[in-house]
Amino acid sequence: MALHVVAHRPDPAIMQLPWSVPLEEWDERYVVPLPRGLSRHVVRIVRLGAATYAVKETVEAIAFREYRLLRDLQRLGLPAVMPQGVVTGRVDPAGEDLPAALLTQHLRFSLPYRSLFSHGTTAEGLPSLVDAMVVLLVRLHLADFFWGDVSLSNVLFRRDAGGFAAYLVDAETGELRPSLSRQMREHDVTIATENVFAELLDLQASRLVRDEVPADQIVALLQRRYHELWDELTGAEEFSAREMWRIEQRIERLNKLGFDVEELDIVTDFDGDTVRIQPRAVELGHHRRELRSLTGLDVEDAQAQRLLNDIARFTAHRGLGREDRVLVASRWLTEVFEPLMAMVPPEARGKLEPAEIFHEVLVHRWYLSERAGHEVDLFETARDYIETVLAGKPEEALTPEPD
Repeated sequence: MALHVVAHRPDPAIMQLPWSVPLEEWDERYVVPLPRGLSRHVVRIVRLGAATYAVKETVEAIAFREYRLLRDLQRLGLPAVMPQGVVTGRVDPAGEDLPAALLTQHLRFSLPYRSLFSHGTTAEGLPSLVDAMVVLLVRLHLADFFWGDVSLSNVLFRRDAGGFAAYLVDAETGELRPSLSRQMREHDVTIATENVFAELLDLQASRLVRDEVPADQIVALLQRRYHELWDELTGAEEFSAREMWRIEQRIERLNKLGFDVEELDIVTDFDGDTVRIQPRAVELGHHRRELRSLTGLDVEDAQAQRLLNDIARFTAHRGLGREDRVLVASRWLTEVFEPLMAMVPPEARGKLEPAEIFHEVLVHRWYLSERAGHEVDLFETARDYIETVLAGKPEEALTPEPD
């Protein structure tokens, strides 16, 4: 059987990989020792020139199903790894069939949950991981996606202004449905609690966290945060017609959570005395879109909120409140953000994303200013942070697996 490659944005270098060799036997000529989550399949991370891919062996029908589903998630703007292609028709030198392979693009600056803990995350960071996972699950459910295998192992995490953003990495059991019932959503939540509980016990048994992990409390937190966020994003609200300001208040609450209201259902009773509102379409990325429109920077949403706050601070400090926001943001970009990023030495630029470095510099300035008793200059802070903090951090753009 001839080798067959179906690819999104084809990379000719893919043909150079040893497809006639079982994936588990690929060596360091092709495989880079990057962290990967636990999987029931053989998975390897390969680098081809400037590109890095995850390769997973699986059944042909499943490979194509997951490939197409990941493409659908990308078209919907949902956080998931980017599918690259499917390779079929593999045979070894003896003519024996080999499994099909699914290729996805490696998500830069992302880490599996186990690697996060080997990089210094403690049990205190678990609520942040849960929050990121809940946001991901809610966004998928809003798009009528049933996951079917919700777990920390099937998520990649990127740092986001001291917290995390979560990306779906395994859609093998997923399904986009015409509509997703409450029972299906609750089934996903139940799967999440069971899997996360087991994974937390595994973390503790593996001694990747020093403190005892309160697994029961963490899964209870997951359930509570999911239902709170779902209710806030989709719940109906009734009030008197004299309280129309509550419409704007609801939108502002959603904006603070990072969501934009794309469609709002507003209904009055027969006499017009009572108003009922219910969001019908919401999407995460309020701060991200605002920052991108002002500066062109494309970062995670909490990072964007932090940078927008600094732009507001810059505006007030320079007395630019009457100026056009786009012009002020352009000045901030050229006078603050870009000069600070230029201070980071080339060998340290793979440790954290630029927006995360900026966030950490702002946190570091708070500590230095507290200690000094006065506000420390931002660039002075950046020099100290780069020398004393950033230099000691591990590489995260392409992070080797822990020993």
